[in-house]
Amino acid sequence: MSDTLRVLQIVPGTSVDGPGLRTSIYLAGCNHHCPGCHNPSSWDFRGGTEMNIDELADIVIAHGFNVTLTGGDPLQTPNPSGLLRLVRRLKAEGLKIWCYTGYTFEELADHEELKELVGEFEAIVEGPFIAAERDPDLRFRGSRNQRIIQPDGTLFQLL
Repeated sequence: MSDTLRVLQIVPGTSVDGPGLRTSIYLAGCNHHCPGCHNPSSWDFRGGTEMNIDELADIVIAHGFNVTLTGGDPLQTPNPSGLLRLVRRLKAEGLKIWCYTGYTFEELADHEELKELVGEFEAIVEGPFIAAERDPDLRFRGSRNQRIIQPDGTLFQLL
């Protein structure tokens, strides 16, 4: 088990990646390659910097905000067990975690190795970005096909 994740950026105090102020962790790597992606520099799985999971957790916890995992696609990490360890440590500190992924919720149901990890999130912003369905008025999503879903499959209710 690797003790690292490839991190592109840590952004504390952001309000664009979920409700309230959050710390967004941008992880490297995505093979969805959505046309019109706002962050194509995140596609490279070798991008960013290797960060120790405990060090990363300490940095995020010090900021005290709920967390959003984004990227890239965090669910394509080569180290899902390490990501699960990070998520559980953050949750143990009382932090709520959102995750952005290009997978649909239905596709995630077919990924046996990700089920445990997906079950740890408060919400999943799912689905690929589709430029023809882009809607700048949507909260926390880029295109109308994307949904914000709880791990049990129900839609997340934004207040």
